[in-house]
Order: sequence, then C-alpha cells, then structure tokens
Amino acid sequence: MSCIFCKIAGKEVKSSIVLESGTVMAFDDISPQAPVHVVIIPKEHITSVAGLNGIVQEMFKAAIKVAKAKGVDSSGYRMVMNSGSDAGQAVEHMHFHLIGGRKLVWPPG
Repeated sequence: MSCIFCKIAGKEVKSSIVLESGTVMAFDDISPQAPVHVVIIPKEHITSVAGLNGIVQEMFKAAIKVAKAKGVDSSGYRMVMNSGSDAGQAVEHMHFHLIGGRKLVWPPG
C-alpha cells in the first residue's frame, strides 16, 4: 500500500513511536505545531470517519495514554481530526493529532 501511515504502521518507514497496541499506533509528527504533537492512527487503513466504527474508542484510550506520557494530561491538550480535503486532511488515512505543551488559541483556524 502506498499510504504513508500504513507504511509507518507496518514499520516500513521509520518513525518516533510513542505508543503501539494491536490496533492503534501513535508517533511524533514530523512537522510539529506545538512542543507536543503526536499523530494517532488506526493500524488498519481507514479513509473516512464513516469507517472508524469501534476503533475510535481505542484511539481515545491511546490519546489519554499519550497525553500522560508526554506530560500534558494535567495542563491540557487538543485533539484534532480532519475529514476531507476542505478540512485539511492531507493523508487519506483517518488520524487524530494530539497537540499540547503550550497555550493554544481559539478559534484554531
């Protein structure tokens, strides 16, 4: 598969893995927008929100663990999921961005 996130999940492409389970992987973003910027993906290639089904719970559980591991669980963090090109989804593999480690502004963009 040519999807970069599938290649990361399959360990064909090196990444800085923060957390991994049988169904979910989290890794540091290569272009961080804050001191903490982690991408959380289902290992299965899922292109749209409609295909997420039960994996969302696993992704949220991973986010809680990642926030704690990165030390932003108490200070706060933002989770972002873009769906579709108009929303800014650059990789057609559903994913969350967990962002924190600094004061975040609202609205985000």
